[in-house]
Amino acid sequence: MKQYKFLVASLLVAGLTLTSCEDFLDLQPTGSFTSEQMDDESIEGLMAAAYAGLEGHFFGNNESFSAPTSNWVYDVRSDDAYKGGGGVTMEAYIHQLEISNLTSDNPCALNKWRNHYYSIARVHKAMNAINDAESIEDKAPLLAELRLLRGYFYFDLIRIFKQIPYLTENSVATETRADEFTREQIYEKIYEDIEYAWQNLPEQQEQIGRFNKYVAAALKAKVAAQISDWETVETYADYVIASGKYQLYDNYLDMSKIEFENKKEAIMAVQYSTADNNAHINWGNLLNTTYSEGNLFGTGDDFFLASQNLVNAFRTDENGLPYLDTFNDEDVYVGMDGNVDPRLDFTVGRIGMPFRGYTYTEGWCRAYDTYGEYSGKKGLIDPNSPDMVQGFPWGASALNFNIIRYADILLLKAEALIEQNKDLEGARTLINDVREKAKRSVSSTYTPVDCNPAKANYKVEPYPAAGWTQDYARKAVRMERRLELAMEGHRWFDLLRWGNAVEVMNEYFETESYLRPYYEDAHMTEDELYFAIPKEEVDNAGNLYK
Repeated sequence: MKQYKFLVASLLVAGLTLTSCEDFLDLQPTGSFTSEQMDDESIEGLMAAAYAGLEGHFFGNNESFSAPTSNWVYDVRSDDAYKGGGGVTMEAYIHQLEISNLTSDNPCALNKWRNHYYSIARVHKAMNAINDAESIEDKAPLLAELRLLRGYFYFDLIRIFKQIPYLTENSVATETRADEFTREQIYEKIYEDIEYAWQNLPEQQEQIGRFNKYVAAALKAKVAAQISDWETVETYADYVIASGKYQLYDNYLDMSKIEFENKKEAIMAVQYSTADNNAHINWGNLLNTTYSEGNLFGTGDDFFLASQNLVNAFRTDENGLPYLDTFNDEDVYVGMDGNVDPRLDFTVGRIGMPFRGYTYTEGWCRAYDTYGEYSGKKGLIDPNSPDMVQGFPWGASALNFNIIRYADILLLKAEALIEQNKDLEGARTLINDVREKAKRSVSSTYTPVDCNPAKANYKVEPYPAAGWTQDYARKAVRMERRLELAMEGHRWFDLLRWGNAVEVMNEYFETESYLRPYYEDAHMTEDELYFAIPKEEVDNAGNLYK
């Protein structure tokens, strides 16, 4: 078991069990400590309870499915993915996200809200206990971890909801209005938490998975990118890159191997485990396991399938470069004459191609007539590995989930340079570093086998210096983010921050409807970019929320 797993084993030490979901913002522990009683064990339990919020698995499995840490239900809002599963009526509330039919009673919104505010409540309980503890001499590093957790939870909320209440460790939840702070002010508060963490965290923690100074810097870069604060993105991305602590994977498949977790590209990762009767696996991604004919991964639900639009984005020209403007002019299929980026076959299953050493067939697709092929691969390890759970939970393992990985930070640094129109050559180098990883990943012998050079023309090459203008570079880095981070929960939030979500999605609905007839009436407006406060929360909060 990983060292970090001490956290999940200690969850009840602090007595932070929930007795009612109606008052979780004002959570009171079932047991408490006096300042004299606080010791290393009780602090460990409080920290464990706070970190457990990253799992997003408090109230039951359905709440985790609809509000996962990976945010795949929000990638379904983008042009990257279909809901998948048994049909459009199965988990229909996720289908509503896919066709941009947002309602204030959607369980995805309610469960994301509850998960994160419950997590924030745990963070505040730990902060208050540590502040009161007489036995702790240096409280700043522990408080820094907790403030970074709080910053992340608020960041995730503000990307999804138009308006949120902001509570501190001293707030009274029943007196806190949702309109007390603007979105800009909440981003400033998130900045403050992350900056405090960056100033007070060590560069390295004894226990794997606990936040360090580089996690804080990477998260600051992510938050800054969301509000186009490019100078800040550059500063904090530079800090991560210059550290020399991270590097790109040797092979793209390495992100789906347990032996590489917490190494190479892993900066901010949710730690999962198959201990404790699988209580701490990645429940949020459980639905996304391919149906897998032959029961290799269990009879998975096959949710979260790649769109044809995304698959087409992996086309490359005779020079091994993406078709930045015309990628969707032709459909990619197995046996086509043209070239594809090999990351395609590390990201999704294609009929007739390898899938973790086996051949992916139509029998792996649960609802082929509705959603086609393209089951996701990234969250699944080798089915022959002793680290994979057999049967239910389907496809489960101890594989971590990277909220932030190194390639993300390299591309954000490149984007920051491009948007500031400075050092475009440096930006090209960073993008090409990521592309070189894709290029060296083509292999028919690297196990488990996931690509087949005999059946696909793989070609990916670095961008040349000729013609590398700011406009061209902007298109290139945006496409690179789509290809490199596909099906990892980033695409929708990228479209939001680029300001082109409505334009991209309405074009997508129109062009993709020949394959998915349920898109024929789909349409997105500017009013549908963010969720309103969940109706149930508004009803419970009296006049505090609107």
